[in-house]
Amino acid sequence: MTWNKLSVTEDNGIVTVALNRPEKLNALDMEMFTELDAVSKQLRKRKDIRAVILTGNGGTFSSGLDIKSVAAKKSKILSLLAKVLPGNANLAQRVSRNWRLIPVPVIAVIEGRCYGGGLQIVMGADLRIAAHDAELSIMEIRWGLVPDMGGLLALREVMSKDVAMQLTLTGDIISAQDALEYGMVTEVSENPMETALSICRKIAKASPDAIAAIKYTTNRCWVSSARALLARETICQIRLLLGRNFSIAAKRQRTKTDIDYQKRQSFW
Repeated sequence: MTWNKLSVTEDNGIVTVALNRPEKLNALDMEMFTELDAVSKQLRKRKDIRAVILTGNGGTFSSGLDIKSVAAKKSKILSLLAKVLPGNANLAQRVSRNWRLIPVPVIAVIEGRCYGGGLQIVMGADLRIAAHDAELSIMEIRWGLVPDMGGLLALREVMSKDVAMQLTLTGDIISAQDALEYGMVTEVSENPMETALSICRKIAKASPDAIAAIKYTTNRCWVSSARALLARETICQIRLLLGRNFSIAAKRQRTKTDIDYQKRQSFW
């Protein structure tokens, strides 16, 4: 597929997806929404990739929703927000939620502005590495809107309700260091892309099945009952023990050699 508003590159199983509308500070228009939805669905199906990096070209992640473009026609708003059932994710929500469904780690690299819809997208990532000069904001209130892209699902996992409420009600722009203290970002780095790549390379040395199982169980343990979590852990462990990559991992440990893992099994 040809991408017009994204750039997608791959190196040794690490896929980098970059918002590519730098002349507009990577503001989110309908085409970018559609392409983010499509690429995330494609990556979910691939068993040969080991990690995904999500970033923005031009020194900024995203200035948020391109209101002028999206609101130009009511049909665009309908396409963005329509859903068959209330509990399903619409297009706007999928560009955040879909990253959580990919069975490899997704790391967001945040530089420059990360406002509104841009912040909602990075909250769908597993890790968020921010540059020292990055700025973040839950900015929807300034447009008289509510955050509606699914990013609040992640906010409830990383920060207290009162802090989330304050940031959402005020639309304040916060620094990367403040975001780190609040739990919105994982790490602040002088070179966030190199930090993300270093993490990806380390993860790529492990069993792809174990990585998928860890992401699956960890994402669910924050919102599951204890009984559901215990059952899910056991099911995942049985699948791992019966899988071919467990045998490879054990042999790697015994022989201290870097035997190649096989592709991730289909049930993850």
